[in-house]
Amino acid sequence: MSGIVVVYEMSGDDERSVLRVHAAPAAPGMTTVPGPRTFCGKDTFAMEAASWTPSADPGSPWCAPEDESRRCPACDDAVGSG
Repeated sequence: MSGIVVVYEMSGDDERSVLRVHAAPAAPGMTTVPGPRTFCGKDTFAMEAASWTPSADPGSPWCAPEDESRRCPACDDAVGSG
């Protein structure tokens, strides 16, 4: 899957835990930098990019298996499951 960057919406507390996993289109000319908004419309400025991108593993879902429980349903609807 090309042109998608996985980003983490983090909690604002000291632990900085992942609240939700989102998908964002890659910034123009980039492969690992998210554009300004996720597919569900959230601002990516304060989000952290995941260490992998779906394009690195063709045929895989956009969200890593370990992040399934925190996958954004709106991003999933926009991107599809794989």
